[in-house]
Amino acid sequence: MPGLAARQTATRLLAAVVEAKTPLDGMTDAQHGHPQYRALDERDRGLVRAILVSALRHRNTIAAMISERLDRPLPGNAHMLSHILHVALAQMLFLDVPDSAAVDLAVEQAKADPRTQRFASLVNAVLRGAGRAKEEALPRLLAATRDAPDWFLRRMEKAYGGETTAAILAAHRLEPPIDFTVKCDPAGWARKFGGIVLPTGSVRLAALDRSVTELPGYAEGEWWVQDAAAALPARIMGEVAGKRVADLCAAPGGKTAQLVLAGAKVTAVEISANRLKRLAANLARLNLDAELVTADLAAYQPAELFDAILLDAPCSSTGTVRRHPDVLWTKSEADIAKLAEVQRTLLGHAARMLKPGGTLVFSNCSLDPQEGEDLIRAFLSETPGFSLDPIRADEISGIAEFVTPEGFLRTTPAALRMETPQLSGLDGFFAARFGKSS
Repeated sequence: MPGLAARQTATRLLAAVVEAKTPLDGMTDAQHGHPQYRALDERDRGLVRAILVSALRHRNTIAAMISERLDRPLPGNAHMLSHILHVALAQMLFLDVPDSAAVDLAVEQAKADPRTQRFASLVNAVLRGAGRAKEEALPRLLAATRDAPDWFLRRMEKAYGGETTAAILAAHRLEPPIDFTVKCDPAGWARKFGGIVLPTGSVRLAALDRSVTELPGYAEGEWWVQDAAAALPARIMGEVAGKRVADLCAAPGGKTAQLVLAGAKVTAVEISANRLKRLAANLARLNLDAELVTADLAAYQPAELFDAILLDAPCSSTGTVRRHPDVLWTKSEADIAKLAEVQRTLLGHAARMLKPGGTLVFSNCSLDPQEGEDLIRAFLSETPGFSLDPIRADEISGIAEFVTPEGFLRTTPAALRMETPQLSGLDGFFAARFGKSS
């Protein structure tokens, strides 16, 4: 049945995210992703990605729609049945797929799976009922439902309060804009792309109707895709021209490119050889050079200490949920604590590589204070010779709303509000800057 393979693939991958906590990016990689995904043509791959993003972005709203159509809850072990319904409703409620096609394919899918054959009539009834009710029910459920797991909601409300948390959740329901860091002339590139220049200098498009590789300037290496928030940590390092600078955990290389472009002599360190190959390819396209080192920071011993270091540490990535809605359904509170310990260890390794008088910037794309503000306060209390070098609101254009009273940099998807919602917001990011006295 045309279209069935794509829906079966979407259901299979949704199950992997929700049940096995498998990140979506790896499974939807064109070369190394899930075999069922790679077997599809490009058009069906695009449909699968759209279904999964919509199903995860609105997971609780879809669950509420299903619940309203049932006399009693689904059986506790009927996981695949639930996934089939979520995949179908993602199409019916949030994508431009005719209800009849989504319903027919879901029923056929249920019949084809021995685990769900006996529920085919239920699938038909639930989906047809949802289709008839959606015009009234969807706005009501969107207003009443919060599309995030309880653990995330608790932590966000504790850190940011109810109003900001609500704004973050509202931003998560929107397609993210696309940001570019350009080598020069942001206004000129904004005109070429049909976008805008943000207050911080990044170029932004609300949406893209073609591959980035088809945009002007790609082949010539005039720009790279980089969220506006991710572009800030390298900039708060200050004047780096002529200095030896380490970019630790450097892949995919956007910050390395910024530092090289600013005149630094950059050593990019990455534990993964494959990720370093990707970084090398990105730098080659941009016609930029850096020393590339494959190493575990715990064992890495530079020939001489660095003048400045940027550590963009691996984290829970909760600041990127608008782009990667699977994050909330693959992470837990235990992961936050575990990753904070990893970050603290990496920060200790970075500190020993810095010259006295040098600058160290720590950053990550987590919204959680345990991976940001709390971690940095603990580091400063435990690490002699290091002091906070507060970030100033006036040192970079457009960052005033992101600078906290302590001098940290903190962005959230609720910040950077523009007239058009699709042009608003940016990834959640945290950054702190230190000086080393001895």
